Amino acid sequence: MNELIENAPCGFITLSSDGKILTINKTLLNLLHYETSEHLIGQHFNVLLSPSSQIFCQLYLVPLIKVKHAVEEMFLTLLTVMKEEIPILLNASFQDNNQIIGVIFPVRNRSALEDALINARKMTEDAYLEKEQALLKLEIKQQDLLQANQINTKIMRETERDLQIAKKIQETALTKDIVNDNIQILSYYHASKSLSGDIFGFYQITPQKYGIILLDVMGHGVSSALITMSLQSMFQKLISRGVAPDMVLKELDQFLHNLFQNNEDAWHYCTAIYLNIDLSEQTIEYINAGHPPAIVQGKNGAQHELSTTNPPLGTFDNIQFKSRTLHYKPGTRILLYTDGVSEAFELNTLNHLLNDTSSSPLAKTKETIQHALENKENIYSKYNHDDQCFILVEL
Repeated sequence: MNELIENAPCGFITLSSDGKILTINKTLLNLLHYETSEHLIGQHFNVLLSPSSQIFCQLYLVPLIKVKHAVEEMFLTLLTVMKEEIPILLNASFQDNNQIIGVIFPVRNRSALEDALINARKMTEDAYLEKEQALLKLEIKQQDLLQANQINTKIMRETERDLQIAKKIQETALTKDIVNDNIQILSYYHASKSLSGDIFGFYQITPQKYGIILLDVMGHGVSSALITMSLQSMFQKLISRGVAPDMVLKELDQFLHNLFQNNEDAWHYCTAIYLNIDLSEQTIEYINAGHPPAIVQGKNGAQHELSTTNPPLGTFDNIQFKSRTLHYKPGTRILLYTDGVSEAFELNTLNHLLNDTSSSPLAKTKETIQHALENKENIYSKYNHDDQCFILVEL
């Protein structure tokens, strides 16, 4: 074997027609860690092959050499002296002298690359499988959400229907306007939500006596509305029976204390103003429990306020409610309102509106105040997110 073949950058081997090693170059010996070819010459090529490659050669290499006299890039695994496996590619041809010439290229890098590709493919397949499983879970979750949304929508519709019924009941509980030759009592009522925390009532106690009460329960919505309805059923009975104003407020105050006696989290308080009007005596007996002051306007336009006389209902225990009494003259007007009305206007706006319409029918005054509340472009209307209620009285 000449020097060029001995030191070629690839393995070179010649075999007999029955597979015995005839020559082997130095490059291949170095690859397989053999110092010399002395112990390999005359041995069958199988001594250099792994068991699996021996079978592969028997099944494919030998038949191909016999039939086609050549093979290209056949993948085999050789064994070094230390039995370390080295993947190689073999090109071989059958020569006219009945010898087989083989050229061998180690493919360690290629094998590593193939392993990396196989691993990458496996990772991709695993990731795809995880993605499919995640999509399946997502679809199940989406179905659950859709089902939950349908249930929520159904509950919301039922709740809205219940609220509308409750609103109708609450509005039905409000007393109707009173208009006769001796007194006019007109009201305006607007809930910020379906249900309101405002409640009022006015009742003819005797032919000459009327009771007027306006309450504002802390907060809005269902809880406040339920409390107003409870209070309404109480003050209706008390006022209609002619119970004294201080006892009416005391009973309502005690009711709130009893209602939240052991539940501070649900605690609500309530402002209230109650007027007991005696037409024959021309007197107004009143108690203001933390409520915005009512405006009393004489026929001559002079105004004064029915300010707070007691703290709100449900705040302090054992409050002694004391009423105050004033005399009025025919033509006197009174405006009672909740903070949802006063806070919608600039300071003293209600006083001006009442004064500006003093010569107009009481219905016109109500229309003017109501229009100012409902018209958001009006300079008096700052916001409209609270329950709003006012009562106009003309004596």
